[in-house]
Amino acid sequence: MPGAGTDKTKNWIETPGPIIILVEPQLGENIGATARVMANFALARLRLVKPRDGWPNIHAHRAASGADRILEAAALFDTLEAAIADRIVTLPVNPAFASLNLAQAVAVVAYEWFKLASGGALPFAMPQKSEPAGKQQVQAFFANLERQLDQIEYFRPLDKRATMVVNLRNIFARMQPTQQDIQTLHGVVVALTEGRKGPARGGVLDGEEAKALRALLAEYGQGGAPGDRGPVRGLARLLRRNPTDAERLLWDAFTNDRRFAGKGIKRQVPVGTHITDFVSFPLRLVIDVVPAHESTAAAKARAERRAWLSERGYHVLDVDASAIEVDLPQVLDRLAEKIAMRDR
Repeated sequence: MPGAGTDKTKNWIETPGPIIILVEPQLGENIGATARVMANFALARLRLVKPRDGWPNIHAHRAASGADRILEAAALFDTLEAAIADRIVTLPVNPAFASLNLAQAVAVVAYEWFKLASGGALPFAMPQKSEPAGKQQVQAFFANLERQLDQIEYFRPLDKRATMVVNLRNIFARMQPTQQDIQTLHGVVVALTEGRKGPARGGVLDGEEAKALRALLAEYGQGGAPGDRGPVRGLARLLRRNPTDAERLLWDAFTNDRRFAGKGIKRQVPVGTHITDFVSFPLRLVIDVVPAHESTAAAKARAERRAWLSERGYHVLDVDASAIEVDLPQVLDRLAEKIAMRDR
């Protein structure tokens, strides 16, 4: 810890305090350890009652780790009554296990006394390598952090965004960060966002690239042979991380519109070897987002997927991506009506 160790350049603290009495101590090492503890807490008066191995004792000096002045000033007594004639302390301990090592017992008493005598103030403090961060620096860090978290859609559901932001701010406020702390944290955020292969949109593709990937999958197929789930699930994870703008808008609506609460709607989940845009397994309902300017091959693959799902009891609803971006409320009203019919 900072400030730990023996520093002979500093003044030795000696203040009036309790007298430590060791009655018939058997080992010189225990006496030396006691002196060391006394020095830790600025106690100087040690009394010894009939030490078994005599006094002075070389082993005591070796165990004292520099607290020799306490050992040299120790007073010898022949009887306990003489040694405790002016005061005695009893520690509250477990009656079933009341044996304390001598130095441990002294440490408890010395600590409690020194804490009282010093008002609980520490004799040293953590080194301060940087000034406390100013409000302007902290606010700038928060603004950047919240902006990046918004980009990856961290704040969900949106109606709880304000509470989540306050919780995040409180974490850093309790830290009492320094200027260097904020600079380090800012660098971490920058590395996490700008270090990715593309804009910070929750994945590695932007909206246009995500559209291109979906067009490619629609035209050339979305999975391997039946039962080959690995590639399908891998693609599903990739697509979940990289929604198109239309999918993002629709998913935000599903998350925050109470009409869709509890319907079990999931995004980019495999059904068999097909990856659905949105699916509700409880309702056996699939919502397919149809991109604008779909190729003939992609439209054919979509129709085959729709037929496959229908054969297995799924009801498929097509939603134009352009309609989502132009008139989302109308799209939601239509979907809510359809879902309500399936939920009856």
